[in-house]
Amino acid sequence: MFCRLHRSVLRQAQLLRGVSRSTALPRRACATFRTHEECLELHYGGTQMYFNYVWLRDHCLSAASYNSKTNQRNLDTGSIDLTIRPESTRVEEDHLVITWPGGHMSKYSLSWLAENSFERKYQSAVQPRILWDSDIYKNANITSSKWDTFMSCDDELKKFLQNYLLYGIAFVDDVPTTVEATEAVTQRVSLIRETTYGRMWCFTSDFSRGDTAYSQLALDRHTDTSYFQEPCGIQVFHCLKHEGTGGRTLLVDGFYAAEKLRQSSPESFELLAQVPVKHDYIENTDRHQNHITGIGPVLNVYPWNNEMYLIRYNNYDRSVLNTIPHDVVQRWYAAHRELTTELRRPENELWVKLTPGKVVFIDNWRVLHGRESFTGLRQLCGCYLTRDDVLSAARCFGLQA
Repeated sequence: MFCRLHRSVLRQAQLLRGVSRSTALPRRACATFRTHEECLELHYGGTQMYFNYVWLRDHCLSAASYNSKTNQRNLDTGSIDLTIRPESTRVEEDHLVITWPGGHMSKYSLSWLAENSFERKYQSAVQPRILWDSDIYKNANITSSKWDTFMSCDDELKKFLQNYLLYGIAFVDDVPTTVEATEAVTQRVSLIRETTYGRMWCFTSDFSRGDTAYSQLALDRHTDTSYFQEPCGIQVFHCLKHEGTGGRTLLVDGFYAAEKLRQSSPESFELLAQVPVKHDYIENTDRHQNHITGIGPVLNVYPWNNEMYLIRYNNYDRSVLNTIPHDVVQRWYAAHRELTTELRRPENELWVKLTPGKVVFIDNWRVLHGRESFTGLRQLCGCYLTRDDVLSAARCFGLQA
């Protein structure tokens, strides 16, 4: 529905009524604006943009309307007249200046308007990414951060965050093989998200929890906590000890596979992005009782630009398919099979041996992980991190996230 909406927005010049005024801006501004009955049309920086009058009043940055110290709105949006129109509009030194009924004046930087227009957001990515298969990632020659530098140097942390944002995975090497050191290296990046598994967890193949991860069995590619309404954002693993064979970690860029599906079968991609399915975590042991349910589509996209931001793929925890009408089920299974085929292509698999000292950070909203079966004692520790705080740390370094 939103895709149809943005097309209608871009066609609205044909529907505008009551053109009242057309004004040329100074030559150096390279812009023109025109006021219409219900919006202002702005041509600036090679882009044609439309701004609703209520939106303009709502986004006034005057001291009366906006607190620049807290970056919060003072204006009560509910008090704005929904039929508000400017009394006058002009340009002064690369700013659009509007005088509203009653005399209130709003001043907007033309570059700010362009940056925050729907038309600009429709054309740009929220978070730039490099989608990868095994060869693409290996050929990028991405170096891991080193513990000592990572913990003391902000430039190293910024480089780590940039790699994480672009590829969905990042590594820190030479971390002391303790739970405490693992906790410290994760807190350098974000806050730890406590779940039913605890805050920091340390486990072996002892079936101490009702989950296949607590075994020596191979695990197919999947995202974690698909049964949460908001799946955990970042997964952290550190292998503290392994006295045996096997146990390599599998990493697959879910967005790369989904993009291949979008190119080859857009109808299947759209179906997986629209149909909600349920995942359950049901645990019934002597020490733990849990029944957690999350509902959402396999693929999640921003509605204004169709950019992917989350994949929820876990065949272990997917529940009964009772959210799909009977005449859609067959098509959903076919679409899911197409995505599974892409995810399981050998060329998309990145295999990593997590040796003691190597900590991996995985974007659980993008990169699927799994493992091969193993023998012997294998002890892992790790945690989940809050996604919002990782992205906040990146933005504070000036990175786009």
